[in-house]
Amino acid sequence: MELEKLLSHREPMDMPDPLFPIKLHRTHANEYGSLLFNHHWHEHIEFLFFIEGEAMIECNSERLYVSAGDLVVLNSTDLHHGINLSDNLFYFAVIADPSLLHSRSVDAVEMKYITPITQNRISFQNKITNDPEINSCIRSLIEEYEKREYGYELAVKSDLYRLLSILLRKYIVRLLKPNEYELRRKNLERFDPIYEYIEENYQSKIMVEDLAKQVNMSRFYFCRLFKEITNKTISEYVNFVRINKSEYLLRNTSMSISEIALATGFNDIYYFSRLFKTYKKVSPSKIRRNPGEM
Repeated sequence: MELEKLLSHREPMDMPDPLFPIKLHRTHANEYGSLLFNHHWHEHIEFLFFIEGEAMIECNSERLYVSAGDLVVLNSTDLHHGINLSDNLFYFAVIADPSLLHSRSVDAVEMKYITPITQNRISFQNKITNDPEINSCIRSLIEEYEKREYGYELAVKSDLYRLLSILLRKYIVRLLKPNEYELRRKNLERFDPIYEYIEENYQSKIMVEDLAKQVNMSRFYFCRLFKEITNKTISEYVNFVRINKSEYLLRNTSMSISEIALATGFNDIYYFSRLFKTYKKVSPSKIRRNPGEM
């Protein structure tokens, strides 16, 4: 596949109201093992608030297992994807453009907090569990946005500032220098076509040399940078994609285990079974017998 034909993993983010750049999605999913969203990243800050069910959100290669009441904070340039782990999943996604937070004048708030957040020099903990302040704030924001009563923009923006103040006090995990953030953003953009290529060609044999050529890197430098960004080697990442695809097929089709192994790029069913158990802590046959279990 030609490089220019590959889609970017930098997610475009059109806002319904350019003058008030924040939006809210309600997401329902009822197929266990289904993909909620492919690997992607964006420059906006996003909050996933889970109301019902369970899911796995992988963020910068860390797997976050979430359930009702959990909040996932996706910082700008966090590489993430999600998989449904229940028969009845419901969550809200709140996406805010950093420009919404800026004030017209340069004051202490702008310099100390808003500018570092919008430049991703301040990053927050990704998973937050059982924090009543956080939950009250995000619920208020969602309610105001959905009701859209007179003055809702003011209330939503107020809730967003309140949410950020709690995160700043309790959940900062990283402070980046401006050049570190810019380097990460450029590297993510450079690897966009690689993630897409693997997603579209996981059934086939994938050669590291071919991937390195797509982004004009040496094999050594490509492997080192890929591991630095994803915390996985190429083979680990490809196998991760294949195993997740196979789990979906096990839970939602009548294909045999051998057929699923072949369909997801494994020529050896015994190797497939061993690898599946390594990743999922359960055998493929057990999932086939008990599709509701992990």
